[in-house]
Amino acid sequence: MDPRRNPYSPGAGTPPPELAGRGDLVERAAIALDRIRDGRSARSFVFYGLRGVGKTVLINKVRQEGEGRGLSCVWMEAPEERSLPALLAPALRAALLKLSRGRALRAKLEGSLKALAGFAQAMKLKYQDFEFGIDCRPQKGVADSGDLESDLADLLTAIGEAAAERKTAVVLFLDELQYVEEAQLAALIMAIHRASQRQLPVTMIAAGLPQLVGQTGRAKSYAERLFEFVKIDSLDDEAARSALRVPAGREGVTFEDDALEAILDQTKGYPYFLQEWGKHSWNIADASPIEREDALRGTQAALAELDSSFFRVRFDRLTPAEKKYMRAMAELGPGPHRSGDIAHLLKKKVTAVAPMRNTLISKGMIYSPSHGDTAFTVPLFDGFMKRIMPSP
Repeated sequence: MDPRRNPYSPGAGTPPPELAGRGDLVERAAIALDRIRDGRSARSFVFYGLRGVGKTVLINKVRQEGEGRGLSCVWMEAPEERSLPALLAPALRAALLKLSRGRALRAKLEGSLKALAGFAQAMKLKYQDFEFGIDCRPQKGVADSGDLESDLADLLTAIGEAAAERKTAVVLFLDELQYVEEAQLAALIMAIHRASQRQLPVTMIAAGLPQLVGQTGRAKSYAERLFEFVKIDSLDDEAARSALRVPAGREGVTFEDDALEAILDQTKGYPYFLQEWGKHSWNIADASPIEREDALRGTQAALAELDSSFFRVRFDRLTPAEKKYMRAMAELGPGPHRSGDIAHLLKKKVTAVAPMRNTLISKGMIYSPSHGDTAFTVPLFDGFMKRIMPSP
C-alpha cells in the first residue's frame, strides 16, 4: 500500500496516531496539576517502565494538557554525565520569563529571578558543566550558599511564590530521571518536598527506567509519600489492537484477525514495537485488509530495522566484557534471571561480575526487579543478542 499514507509513527518519543490505553493516566495527572494550581494538595508523578512503553509520549501528553490549562511547563531530558543544576537553570529561566511575559515585574517574580541568578553564580563554582548566566543582580543569602540541597529548595520556593502570585503553577517535566546522580536527585526531592509543605504551586512529572523507584527511595526515604509512582507497561490486548486498528481505519484499511494475532504475538503489546510492526505490515501489504502473511513478512522487516538502529545503538555502547554479560543473560531467556545463574554461565563468581552488573545498570541496559534478580530494560533484547552474537 501507499507508504505516503502510512499512519504509523515509530520513533523516540514520537506521538503515536492513537494513544491507546493511556487516557486514565493522562486524566489523573491533569487532575493533580489543576489541584496544585488551585492551591490544593496533590503528589508529583513518576512514571517508570522499560524502554518502548511510551513514557516520554505520556509525559509529553500531560505537558500539552498542562500548557492548555495555562500552566508554566518546563521540559527537560536528563543526559548522562551532566549535572542537575546545569539542566535546571536554563529551563527555570525560561519558565520565569513566561511568567513575566507582557506584565510588569512584581516583587515575587523579581525575587525569583534574583534567586536564580544567585543559584547560577554559586553552582558555576561547583559544577564544571555549568554554562549559564542571567542578567540580574543576585539577592544575597538566597540560593547562593553552594549547598545544592539548600539552594535548590530556596530557588523552587521563590519560583513557587512567583507562580502563586500569577495564579498558575510551574511544572517540571523531567525525562530519563534515572541518569541524575543520587545526591543531586536527593536535592531535587527535598526541593519539591519543601514546596509541597508550603503548598506552593510547584510540582514534577518525571519518567525513567524501573531502577528509578529504588534510586528515589535511597535518595530520600520520604519519596514514596511525596510521589505517586506509576508503572507503565505494555498495552493490554484491547488497547494494543486499538493502537493498530484505529489509525489504519482512518485510512480505510483493516486488519484480518490472524494478522493482528501475529503482530501481538511478536510485539507483546509494547507501544513502540506496535508502531514498527504496523508500519512495516502496511508497507508490505498490497491492499486492504492486511493479512497474516503481510504481518509475518513485516516481522522480518521490523526486526531488521530494530537490529540496525533501536537495538544496535545500545549494543554499541557496551564494552566486550559487558556484551558477554548481556549475551549470557540472553542465553537464559527474556528474564528476569538470578545474578548467580548469569555468573555461572560466565564461569565466574557473583562478586567478580557485580561491578560489571552495576555499570550496566548505570548505563540503563539492565535493572534489578528484586534483590538478586537481573532483567533487560529493553524488551526483546534477548533475541537481538542471540542474533548478533550467535554463540554465548
